[in-house]
Amino acid sequence: MYLRGSKWSMNKRRTRPNWFRIIFLILLVLGATYVNQVIIPTQPQYGVPSPTVTRSAESFVSEAQDLFNQGKLVQAIDAYKQAVISRPDDAATHIALARVLVWAGQYKDAQTSAEDALLLNNNNALAHAVLAWAKDFQGDYIGALSSIKKALELDNQNALIYAYYVEILLDANNNGVGDIGAVELAIENSNKALALDPNLVETHRARGYLLEVTGNYNEAVTEYQAAINLNPNIADLHLALGRNYRFLAANDVTLYDSAINEFILANALNPEDPTPDLYISRTYATIGEFGKARQYAKTAVDDNPTDPNLRGNYGVMLYRDSYWNEAVRELGYVVNGGATDEGKQILSIELTPDSPRVAEYYFTYGLALSRLNQCGEALRIAQIIQARIPANQLALDNANQIVERCQQNLEAPPTAVETAPVATEAPTLEVTPTP
Repeated sequence: MYLRGSKWSMNKRRTRPNWFRIIFLILLVLGATYVNQVIIPTQPQYGVPSPTVTRSAESFVSEAQDLFNQGKLVQAIDAYKQAVISRPDDAATHIALARVLVWAGQYKDAQTSAEDALLLNNNNALAHAVLAWAKDFQGDYIGALSSIKKALELDNQNALIYAYYVEILLDANNNGVGDIGAVELAIENSNKALALDPNLVETHRARGYLLEVTGNYNEAVTEYQAAINLNPNIADLHLALGRNYRFLAANDVTLYDSAINEFILANALNPEDPTPDLYISRTYATIGEFGKARQYAKTAVDDNPTDPNLRGNYGVMLYRDSYWNEAVRELGYVVNGGATDEGKQILSIELTPDSPRVAEYYFTYGLALSRLNQCGEALRIAQIIQARIPANQLALDNANQIVERCQQNLEAPPTAVETAPVATEAPTLEVTPTP
């Protein structure tokens, strides 16, 4: 039987496949797969932090070196610290960090970084050398000598080690410790450093320091200038050059301006360091500009309010500028210690024969007290000076001046505070600053 029109007819014609639709579906499936496996994994997900690109230790080291060359020591230190975090087992990075920390005056931290390098490799000569340099700046001259000699045992062909050795020998000798014939040994090692690497900043710095210590200030200026030519952005080098201009200015007063300019450059490169302001203050005082000297002395105190030496210098400049009440306050912190109105605790400095600068603080304190007719305390200071530093003639002369003035006050009590220092007063001692 044949059913006309039935969809089950065996004679119905077969339809052709729709290839366009098939290709479209295949492309759709492939596109969905690509999106799922490639696109979606790269998209940020809600609540999940985005992955960050990890920088290599080498990039941090390169950045740190560039910053150091620009004189940006704080930023260079931060970059080196990042390099240490990125690769903590690299002794060379710890050493590089230690070197910059020394230049920045962070000596304790520099010692720690050098010691970290030695924990990784106790036979690293440069680590021992930088450790010695950091110890030297902290006054550990015996430890510094021991470490630098260990460095030389491990490597006797490194100019940097010889340069450090020069400074350590001189500092130890200046403080009564170390080797016999230290200056001659320093000269020998300075020559070795120059022969091994005449283009190293530390080589010229050490040579300049050697010449400065031996009183060859013109030659010292040349060496410090050579170091600055290699890296003009290190504050310490400008401080050193300024010091030597000051020494030479005794015979050429025009060089006082050169000294001040170098100190100003150092201050610009490292504004948190009070040393440039201190040096500027002393330089202005030397040429009688006590108003400027007082201002820079105050800036130095603001940089480090708890340093009694900075307080002492400020007190001296106040006294020289006729601010006697204020001078008594500041110098009182040096002699007696105590807390400032801002709550800063200051420790007193003991008067000893080996510190002429402290002697200046004491006799200036006594002079200021005598001018204000506070003779009970003034005479006590005079007696301390006479008992403790009898060989310091300048201090003794001023102690006698204190006694004489107090005697005059007894015979004819002053009716008003004087307005200027008397000419008969013994001059303030101008001491060579310790490098």
